[in-house]
Amino acid sequence: MGFRRLTCPHLALEGPALTTALVGIGMAFAAPPMPNPNLEDTLLAGSIEGMERDDLRMLAILMTWLGVHAAWINADRLTTLVGKQSSVRVRAFWGAVAHWLGKDRRFARLSKNYGGLRLDLLATGTDFHLRRAGEDPRFSGGPLRVPAGILRDRKGDVLTPMELARIHGAYRRRILLGPSYRADMWAELDQDPSLSAAELARHTYGSFATAWHVKRDWELLMGAETA
Repeated sequence: MGFRRLTCPHLALEGPALTTALVGIGMAFAAPPMPNPNLEDTLLAGSIEGMERDDLRMLAILMTWLGVHAAWINADRLTTLVGKQSSVRVRAFWGAVAHWLGKDRRFARLSKNYGGLRLDLLATGTDFHLRRAGEDPRFSGGPLRVPAGILRDRKGDVLTPMELARIHGAYRRRILLGPSYRADMWAELDQDPSLSAAELARHTYGSFATAWHVKRDWELLMGAETA
């Protein structure tokens, strides 16, 4: 049977599994951390929880995390994941994020996943809050109307890049190699050198060709270090 590339998880994270994954990427929720959860899978699942279930605390911490760690997101993969979402609100949220992070051109394609009218984050009371406090500057001019003060921004709610790099192997490799499938594959081999190229590709949602080259390069360097 030929190799078939995966682009999305079979099931989205939710419930306790989502909470532990969020802790595993450095968010301050009351749960033990999942070891090395996929960053984009976790971010998307958090946005679904926040936008579809009106979980404002989730969205607040998610926005704070993005403000600290956006440079190490695999923007191409996140764009693919968001593009497959049927939820208008989830796509609007990521369109708003792309508008906010517009200085990073990697997020230009992400902004195209939503082209509708501006939506209100809150189910009721948006106009009242906007008159009283104005708009959250992170969302100003984007697809979502969010009053200031609704989503608090506390840096203490997320780990710093240095702290997250200590506990998350793929994040650490992304700092070294750039936010890519290659970096994630390298981290997987650090954990399990026995993975075949096909297994490596499936674990990281990458292509077989990239996985084959990464495994070759990883084995070459490991051999050089032990020679």
